[in-house]
Amino acid sequence: MRSRIVRYVFLAMAGLSFPVGATDVNTAMLVNTCVGCHGPNGSSLGPATPTIAGMSKYAFIKAMQEGKSNQRPMTTIMGRIARGYTDEQIEMMADYFSKQEFVRYPQQFDAKKVKHGAHLHNEYCESCHRYEGRKDEHDSGILAGQWMPYLKISLSEFMTTDRPSPTKMTKRMEYMVKFHGEESLDDLVHFYGSQQ
Repeated sequence: MRSRIVRYVFLAMAGLSFPVGATDVNTAMLVNTCVGCHGPNGSSLGPATPTIAGMSKYAFIKAMQEGKSNQRPMTTIMGRIARGYTDEQIEMMADYFSKQEFVRYPQQFDAKKVKHGAHLHNEYCESCHRYEGRKDEHDSGILAGQWMPYLKISLSEFMTTDRPSPTKMTKRMEYMVKFHGEESLDDLVHFYGSQQ
């Protein structure tokens, strides 16, 4: 009982408020460590930080576990943070963020690239990233409205095999670049970034 009171006092003194949907102190504290970088309720306000709101539980857990084991490239800070959480804490955060709305912010994009990117998406990406990349149905992540600099970095990591990807995705990206050139990656980024 005393430790619970101490936690409540600590939160009040730190001026932290419960994020929407966080119903207990433990979840609130865990989530608040994420929103500092990933934005309110996981909708990022910074172009190099991904939005994690709406991310499926499985995809969130997989990303964190891969970060903990150095299988997935993460910033130095994020890699250290990931290693500090238990499996139970990661699951609590995954549950919270999977229920949050993905907020899309305006970005500048090239309409010509968007048009070609839409074609590329339909040909190479739609089977996993359904509804123009707006839903995380297959634990493949939400791409529509994700920050363009982050998407560009991610695609580059997938192409250089610095970041593991499903075999199907690797082959499709290789075909796309082979037939449409390196600029096709940028066209995809503009297509996803245009969805606001």
